[in-house]
Amino acid sequence: MREAEAFGFDEPLLRLAQQWASPALDRAMVLASELGYAWGVIPLDVIVFAGLLAFGHVRRAIFFAIATGGSALLNLLAKAVFQRERPDLWLSIAPEHTFSFPSGHAMGSATLAAALVLLCWHGAWRWRVLLAGVAFVAWVGASRIYLGVHFPSDILAGWTAAVAWVCAVYLIVRPSHRDPAAAMDPPRAD
Repeated sequence: MREAEAFGFDEPLLRLAQQWASPALDRAMVLASELGYAWGVIPLDVIVFAGLLAFGHVRRAIFFAIATGGSALLNLLAKAVFQRERPDLWLSIAPEHTFSFPSGHAMGSATLAAALVLLCWHGAWRWRVLLAGVAFVAWVGASRIYLGVHFPSDILAGWTAAVAWVCAVYLIVRPSHRDPAAAMDPPRAD
């Protein structure tokens, strides 16, 4: 990666994604890209953090803030270190002008999903949150490839870094000793 070379699978997957281009898919992928950052991930990060604090879950809020904020800082640092140029195989309908590696959209969406899954893991919502998170993260990652603004390896790196970071923060902060999501679950009818 330090030599800024693409991996062998990057260009073929980008070209395959471009073959699927259509006006309807353009709209869906631009929406995914916008939800994967300014319209979705960032507002949700703020809402979840504020909600955790409002309900008195300070330790969970600290975990969530370190996970999401630290992930954003880690992404900026990695982009500055690697300075990988974005793909230029075609003119994107949603061009980007920062460095490419790792994908901030992939990393941010995966960070949000992983943090929510860990917060809900011991409760009844875990599988719903996991499935919704995986679907959202995949949609955002696919959108960045489809739009031609990231190599697939940028997406994989973003996902990997996000999950590793969130898991490490979770193990260090330990948001709860017994049931990290009990307060986030609806009461069970027994």
